Amino acid sequence: MLAVAAVLLGSFLVGFDTRLFSVALPDLRGAFGLSYDQGAWLNTIATAPQIFIAPAVAWLAATFGVRHVLLWPSLVYAAISFAIPVTHGWEALVALHAVRGLLLGVFIPATIMIIFRNLPMRWWLPALAIYAFRLAFSQSTGLAIVGFYEQYLSWHWVYWQDVFIAPLIGLLVRLGTPPSKVDVGLLERADWGGMALLGTSWAMIYVALDQGNRLDWLHSGLILTLLCGGSALFLGFFVNEMMVRAPWASHRVIASRNIILAFASILCFDVGSIANSSLIPGFLTNVVGLRPEQTGLPIFLCTTIPLLAIMPLAVLMLRLFDVRITLLIGFFAFAVAAVMGTTLTHAWTAWTFAPMLLIQAVGQGFTFLAAIICILGNADPTQATSVAAYVQVLRLGGAEIAGSLVATWVTHREQLHSYLLGLHVQGADQGVSQAVGGFAAAYADANASLLVATERGVASLAAIVRREANVLAYIDAFQLSYWAAIAGILTIALMTAPPRGALSPRYG
Repeated sequence: MLAVAAVLLGSFLVGFDTRLFSVALPDLRGAFGLSYDQGAWLNTIATAPQIFIAPAVAWLAATFGVRHVLLWPSLVYAAISFAIPVTHGWEALVALHAVRGLLLGVFIPATIMIIFRNLPMRWWLPALAIYAFRLAFSQSTGLAIVGFYEQYLSWHWVYWQDVFIAPLIGLLVRLGTPPSKVDVGLLERADWGGMALLGTSWAMIYVALDQGNRLDWLHSGLILTLLCGGSALFLGFFVNEMMVRAPWASHRVIASRNIILAFASILCFDVGSIANSSLIPGFLTNVVGLRPEQTGLPIFLCTTIPLLAIMPLAVLMLRLFDVRITLLIGFFAFAVAAVMGTTLTHAWTAWTFAPMLLIQAVGQGFTFLAAIICILGNADPTQATSVAAYVQVLRLGGAEIAGSLVATWVTHREQLHSYLLGLHVQGADQGVSQAVGGFAAAYADANASLLVATERGVASLAAIVRREANVLAYIDAFQLSYWAAIAGILTIALMTAPPRGALSPRYG
């Protein structure tokens, strides 16, 4: 039980640290004295090592034991988290964040395997529900926590919270796992090439996706090289798994109709749930001009608190009914929430999103858990290590694909709407002249010269055009979220009934 508690706490730590870092990044750039480009690269460098190491962690835990894999990394992680806020210099920050990301990637991937190995069957579903809950919980609570730290403590606590949490993981591992010997058989059969190819390929693809929107995708030689190189290594991984005697993550473990469709449903979930993690906070920041401490509380109350009731309901649904019904309800909730988002205006505040956030919470509570159960329910239990590798690749890679897709979509749609709105703002138009004159009058009353007042009036009108272009871009993004939910429903329609097993309703 303590070992399971350790890995579940580790999964929460990963979710919170990743979310807190992304939310606090603008303030961290100022605190560290970084440029925008340096901040963007720091975010990439802090996450790419997670993807590099994550697929292999379940195998490492099975071979070397949970204690060896988690105990010392948790202590080193705490030390690095303490050191980063007092570190100066770009090179030192990059090195510390890279090592911190590598250690962060150790905490979560072995969770599913350890749950299956250490808990009775009747506790598998509740434990997996906690594992799924931390994803939505960290996304919804991250804004509130960053706002609290920056308003009442300091930005240092984005890192310093781990000085207390990470050693607790090590303590639980120390108390909950007996000393274990290295599994020499697994070590001798180690598929080092497969692990290196999968981790490196997805790390390269992640870097390309994370930097693609900023560097203009295929117009950048770096992005093109990373995408081609990562894709080639990924194909090389599959070739390696077909040729080696003891493949570490054979493609055969996921080569079933339901598992492939369940993976597709997680990709649909990543895009469908982007409203809660990205669109709503992005709109409130970029259009309304609010800070995390002003938006965190409404999102926390309207998403996190309902999730505490929704997750037990999702567990009950999975115990009583076919997993496809739970998936269907989740995607339907995402679709309804997205339709509500298409009525967006610049006058919306954080609390205006409350009904939408409540419906989003249903989608987040039902969908991801049901998709994980669908994958595990259709997989061979003896291949848990291989399945865990693919789950981690999909979890990290799918979220990045969704985030990059939506970010690029919003950027391009804002540019399009700005152009289309600008076509109706002509200097010779009487309405435009009256609007500029109205704005300029306010500055003229403040004793500004006529030329200065007119320039400021034009700037005010341009700001309104830019604001409305952003609003229309976010509406288009909610439409994209809607179609992702519809695609998720279609994937469910193609699924067949899962085979009976420990996670089937008859065990409820």
